[in-house]
Amino acid sequence: MNDAAPLIDPFARAISYLRVSVTDRCDFRCVYCMAENMTFLPKADLLTLEELDRMCSAFVRMGVEKLRITGGEPLVRKGIMSFFRAMTRHLQSGALKELTLTTNGSQLVKYAGELAECGVRRINVSLDTLDAQKFAQITRWGRLPQVLDGIAAAQAAGLRVKINAVALKGFNEDEQFSLTEWCAREGHDLTWIEVMPMGDLGNEDRLDQYWSLRDLRARYGERYTLTDLAERSGGPARYVRLEETGQKIGFITPLTHNFCESCNRVRLTCTGELYMCLGQEDMADLRAPLRASANDDVLEAAIRAAIARKPKGHDFDYTRTGIAGQMSRHMSHTGG
Repeated sequence: MNDAAPLIDPFARAISYLRVSVTDRCDFRCVYCMAENMTFLPKADLLTLEELDRMCSAFVRMGVEKLRITGGEPLVRKGIMSFFRAMTRHLQSGALKELTLTTNGSQLVKYAGELAECGVRRINVSLDTLDAQKFAQITRWGRLPQVLDGIAAAQAAGLRVKINAVALKGFNEDEQFSLTEWCAREGHDLTWIEVMPMGDLGNEDRLDQYWSLRDLRARYGERYTLTDLAERSGGPARYVRLEETGQKIGFITPLTHNFCESCNRVRLTCTGELYMCLGQEDMADLRAPLRASANDDVLEAAIRAAIARKPKGHDFDYTRTGIAGQMSRHMSHTGG
């Protein structure tokens, strides 16, 4: 079990959730996440799988109970399943309560069974449209049938699937109900995410893409009976139940609802940068202390110093004239 003092930030929030980007690479090029011609990091800059194990294990010792693996696309990292297998020891000890991942679904046919064997019980799959042509447009390189086959493979392996859809004005507004009904038929929960001002992606205009989830929720209310759920994970989502279908719908609204008061998470990049807040530029380099000593004392001290800098909240804000608090890094850099 955990044998180090827990991680408590300056606002008395216990840090129990670590999101870890294991690669900045992806086999898609989603327009709101990365540029089409991305320059990826040199492999020497990335934490090795052994270093990722050591880093995550330090966080688990210090009270992290949930580990979410992200990317890029985490399943394109060479040898990544050896890392998942290594993390199972923390599940078996009881120190880690959940090991999960967020994926675009492209590699699930190959890996779903093995993920289930490693103790993964549920996954998030990013899917913004069920229209194959629109899917190719938004992902640039993706093929919808490959993802749908992956989701089916995950279900067959016993994994519970939650669909994450980015709400994009003029793109998937007309699919709000068809996507919801598909999720209901397939047994998936669905979470909508407001587009965030991350990175300079060229000609993609964030202000034009922005579709407020207040509007989306109001449209649900015209068709369904909504029951607010008290469920909180320390994260950004707020949930309702659609009484007619019984399914759970989540709303992640960084721009229309400030969710920071209960934030229990930090984000580690594939190069060992720890971001204490998704919406702030401040980060701590953990790769240097990790590599400085075979003893984890230096690393643990660096982690504690970073958590002591965790801010109260983020600065994202859309106005009619522009965007405040825009982040210069791509979403793929931090891992969602």
